Amino acid sequence: MRKTFGATVIVAVLAFMVGCGQKKTELGEGGSVVSGSAGPVGAQGASDALTRCKAPVATLALAENPNGYTMRDSYQLPSSPVPLIKLIAQQSGCFRVVDRAAGLRATVQEQELKNSGIVRGNSTVARGRGYEAQYTLVPSLTFSEQDAGRGLGGIITAIPWLNQVPGLAGIAEQVKFKEAQVALLLTDNETTEQLAAATGAARTTDLGIGGFAFGGGTGAGGMGWSNTNEGKVIAAAFFDAHNRLVQQVQALQGKELPPAVPLAPR
Repeated sequence: MRKTFGATVIVAVLAFMVGCGQKKTELGEGGSVVSGSAGPVGAQGASDALTRCKAPVATLALAENPNGYTMRDSYQLPSSPVPLIKLIAQQSGCFRVVDRAAGLRATVQEQELKNSGIVRGNSTVARGRGYEAQYTLVPSLTFSEQDAGRGLGGIITAIPWLNQVPGLAGIAEQVKFKEAQVALLLTDNETTEQLAAATGAARTTDLGIGGFAFGGGTGAGGMGWSNTNEGKVIAAAFFDAHNRLVQQVQALQGKELPPAVPLAPR
């Protein structure tokens, strides 16, 4: 009678967790939401856990890691985490971010169109107006997925009175631990010295059944990083790394910044 009651309790608890889709993510061992916007009115909708600076210390460019990123195609993630990190960096207020990717290529194209006489000669695109990047930030990503389901299923199978419960081991095999480890490397472009480096980590536990993992459609990141649990945990790891990097950046002496773009009166 006691064994039957115990098995019933375990099944009920697992069913409750499956039915509610509980999921917990923690910074350092889990993650936080990366969302909102950044711009002239400041960080909007940013997580309260974001570490910020009172004023920017320099202009910053983000560069792709020359070694690429260890992300599997099956994860259905964006090819680069740089846009995500740009959002975090701008929301923190520690840097003024300059574009060295698609935005820069568009500016060069406009300059070429002007030089060829296609666009107006008095257009706003002109030589010598671009801001230099005083620092460069390079992200690095190592991602690993650990499936603890087989271990839990084996334990349940080894317990005589639990292995009699139909489907219990199969439910346990749907428990998965996803983990991401990342790094951010900050270089002074004037001296080429690596001024700061920070690692970030995140871990999340998914409880699912029949191949369905909870929380797969909403949450951290945006920009393609909220579509999968793998994307969420990677976004959380970069959020964690950025917070740790800011602790180092806050000790740097601010560089002379170029004039800000004029804003409309409020």
